[in-house]
Amino acid sequence: MHAFDPADPGFLADPYPAYAALRAAGPVHDHPGLGVPVAVTHAACSAVLRDRGLGRIWSDAEPAAELTSFNLLHRNSLLEREGEPHTRLRRLVASAFARGHTERLAPLVRARAEALVDDLAGRSGDGAPADLVELVAEPLPVLVIADLLGVPETRRGPLRAWSDAIVRMYEPDPGDDGRAAAERASAGFVAMVRDLITERRSGAPATHPGDGRDLVGDLLAVRDTDDGTEGAISDDEIVGTAVLLLMAGHEATVNVIGNGVHALLRHPDQWRRLVADPGLLGTAVEELIRFDAPLQLFERTAVADTTVAGHPVPAGTRIGALLGAAGRDPAAFAEPDRLDVGRSPNPHLGFGAGVHYCLGAPLARLEVAEVLRALLRRMPDAALDGAPVRRPRFVMRGWTELRLTG
Repeated sequence: MHAFDPADPGFLADPYPAYAALRAAGPVHDHPGLGVPVAVTHAACSAVLRDRGLGRIWSDAEPAAELTSFNLLHRNSLLEREGEPHTRLRRLVASAFARGHTERLAPLVRARAEALVDDLAGRSGDGAPADLVELVAEPLPVLVIADLLGVPETRRGPLRAWSDAIVRMYEPDPGDDGRAAAERASAGFVAMVRDLITERRSGAPATHPGDGRDLVGDLLAVRDTDDGTEGAISDDEIVGTAVLLLMAGHEATVNVIGNGVHALLRHPDQWRRLVADPGLLGTAVEELIRFDAPLQLFERTAVADTTVAGHPVPAGTRIGALLGAAGRDPAAFAEPDRLDVGRSPNPHLGFGAGVHYCLGAPLARLEVAEVLRALLRRMPDAALDGAPVRRPRFVMRGWTELRLTG
C-alpha cells in the first residue's frame, strides 16, 4: 500500500493528510514508488533510527566512474559508516567540536543574523515585499558553516550552489543533469577542503573572521595528537566531515527557517505569542522542526535480518523513516496538527536519534533562534506577501521564495 506520489504537487504542498492515512493503516508500508518500505509512526521511525541491526551502508552511486568525487565525499562521511569505523570517526570529530566551536561562533551568528534581518526589514519597510529565503535563510547557514570551517571570504561564493547540487542527489530521481552537477560540485568542494588542510598544516595565518580558530585546524590537531597512527583522521575523512557539515548544516537550517517562519505567520496567534515572550524561543525552535520537518525521509539498510514494527527487513535491504509523518503522530504528540511554540516535552526526530544523532544540532538550533530573535525585534508585524513558491522536492522540504512585508 502507498498513499502518495512524491512528485505530485498536491502532496508536496501538504503531505500530512497522506501521512495520517498511512499511520491509521499501520506503522510500516511498502512503497513501490520509493523502492523502500517506509515507517510512518513515531515509534516505528524511532526504531529505524535506533535499531543497531540497521545502518548506513554506503554503495557508490552509479555510474561510479562519472561520480568519483561525489562517492569519495560519502565514502568518508560520518553519516555513511557503522560499527567501529563510525565510532572512531565520531569520537574524533566530537572531540574537535568539543573545543567550543558553537560557543565561539555564537556572537558571530547573532551579528550575522541581525545584519541579514536588518537588510530584509529595510527592504520591506516601505511596504514592498522582500524574500526571506534569498536574503536570510539561504545566506546565513553558508556564512556560519564557512566560519566554522575557516573558509576565507574570497572562496565562499560557490558553497551555496555546491550544497544544493549535492543534496539534489538524494531525491528519488535526480536525472543525468543532476548527477553531473553533483559531481562538479563535489569535485570543487574536495579541492577547496584539501587546500584548507594544506594551509592549516603549513601554519599559514587564518584569514577568516573570528579568533583565527576553525574546525579544520582542530580536526588536524586531534589527529596530530595521535601522531598520525591508530585513530587518526585521514585527509579524505576531514573532507567528508566538512561536506557533511555543509550539506546538513545548510540545507536543514535553510528549510527550518523558511518552513518555520511560514508556519508562524500562518498561525498568527503563535507569532504574537513569541513577540510577547521571546523567552519561548528555545521551545519554538523545537516545535518548528517538528511541525514541518525539513528532512522528510531518512533511509537505513539492514546489516542483519531484523524487523521494524513487525515488518521484516532482510539483511541488505533498505527501509525509510518518514520523519514528517513521525512529527505529526498523535501517539507521541498531543494535538499534533496544532502549532504550539511552548510545546514541552517535544521528542521530535528532526536531528535523528541513536548513534547518528546530529553533532551539529546545537549550532543549527543557535542559527534558527537568532534569526527568529532578530525577526521578532525588527519585524514584529511581519506578514506573508502573496503565495510562497515551494521547492519541487520531497526529501528536502522547503521554499524557493517566501516574501514578507512589515
